[in-house]
Amino acid sequence: MPSVKLSAMRQDEKIGLGGPVARFLRLIRFSHTIFALPFALGALVVAANGWPSWRILVLVVLCMVFARTAAMLFNRLVDWTLDQRNPRTASRHVLVSKFVAQVLLVVSSAGFVFAAASINRLTFFLAPVALAIIFFYSVTKRFTSATHFFLGLALAIAPVGAWIAQTGRIDLAPMVLAAGVICWVTGFDLIYATQDFDFDRREGIRSLVVKLGITRSLRLAQLLHLLTFAALIGFGLVAKLGALYYWSMPLIAAALVYEHKIQKLDLAGINRAFFQTNAFVSAVFLVAVCVDRLIR
Repeated sequence: MPSVKLSAMRQDEKIGLGGPVARFLRLIRFSHTIFALPFALGALVVAANGWPSWRILVLVVLCMVFARTAAMLFNRLVDWTLDQRNPRTASRHVLVSKFVAQVLLVVSSAGFVFAAASINRLTFFLAPVALAIIFFYSVTKRFTSATHFFLGLALAIAPVGAWIAQTGRIDLAPMVLAAGVICWVTGFDLIYATQDFDFDRREGIRSLVVKLGITRSLRLAQLLHLLTFAALIGFGLVAKLGALYYWSMPLIAAALVYEHKIQKLDLAGINRAFFQTNAFVSAVFLVAVCVDRLIR
């Protein structure tokens, strides 16, 4: 235990705690909101066949921020003691007190439900279901190795929810896009989870990386990202997107290939693959959808 505390102290000295807002944003990894948000906004633009109203746009963004914040806080609380034993996450518990995290979890959950209720009846009825799904992910590693797929499902709610916010119904197009998001997130989470291979195996944490080994897990990630690419093309077909959208596909394919190249280097390479490359994929998707819907 002393070595873990020393590791946490060293991490604190390295990253700096900063002010309370900075510590909170670091706790929930707010910068990673960029992963799911572009897919939600892209689905919203397609559903609206152009720019949605400012009211719907703001409410969808609020739903995204509140839902992800609640999900991350729930995850931190569920793994509070576990994270302290993991050298990679040992400093998380010093960023915000457990009581503050609990209060903010209630506030963010209530904010999500209120924002969803302000959109339409269906989004309000489905809000508790969405919260249940994104919270459920945090406990799956206790009983299944497929936890990575549940993370993908949690993020895949975003484009479906945005589509419902605009149209008031569920259609095939957002479901195809959601399938792509599941494969995409599961693939990069498998890559990211290789960092915790030794710790998860020692602690008895269920993970496909532990079950399959690192080599086979990375091969599965490659297959899943191939399916992601196919789903993005399928979304374009179902949503009747034009050539401007498909011209972005080589960029996304190149980014996915690059992600699997740099993950072989070192832990720093894995972190670059997780954040920079995937942020690029989601950003290119959003830009392509906007350009296609607003120009043609």
